[in-house]
Amino acid sequence: MTFRLSLLLLLPSFALAQATIEGRVTLPKTTTAPVVNQRYEIVSKGGVVATNPPLAVVFLAGDFPKPTTPAVTQLIQKDLAFVPALLPVRTGTKVEFPNLDDQFHNIFSYSPPKRFDLGRYRPDERPIPSQIFDVAGLVTLRCDIHEHMRGVILVLDTPHFVMTDPAGNFRLTGLPPGRYALKAWIDSKTTREHAVELGSGGTVRVDFP
Repeated sequence: MTFRLSLLLLLPSFALAQATIEGRVTLPKTTTAPVVNQRYEIVSKGGVVATNPPLAVVFLAGDFPKPTTPAVTQLIQKDLAFVPALLPVRTGTKVEFPNLDDQFHNIFSYSPPKRFDLGRYRPDERPIPSQIFDVAGLVTLRCDIHEHMRGVILVLDTPHFVMTDPAGNFRLTGLPPGRYALKAWIDSKTTREHAVELGSGGTVRVDFP
């Protein structure tokens, strides 16, 4: 009974120890209106890979405990496109690539962090073709059958990340106290950085101009 009571007394202080960072990333200008239901695509111009319309991935860089159970997520193929076009994951995550189109796909990547070729597979393929992304970096995806298809997986050495909304706003919650570098990935050539110090609880405002 005493042990259970002590544990209950500790829970509120643990919850209060979690900090929050919110702010806004100034995204590149685009001629495409940033509508909430806008379908995003991956574009490459002058060797720079980015989303269109622009989005950013904001993440907290630091030394964090490794997960006991690796995460599993999906990046689907639907209407001859990758959904989502940009997928941030933590190192060690298993990504499944379900085919929801009524035709074959063949997903591959030549990116240094993860080179693979899933081969041609049909919509009802089981088990769902997958890969484990265990090296941090940017992985560009393509389909050997459909030349226009592009997708990006951003592999991060942190559990604390979030994508901005179309206006560049973000909110990171459940953060441990300490000094960190807060980074905003905007495209394959642009990652902005801001030093942050987080206390026990509370909200810190950070804007990336």
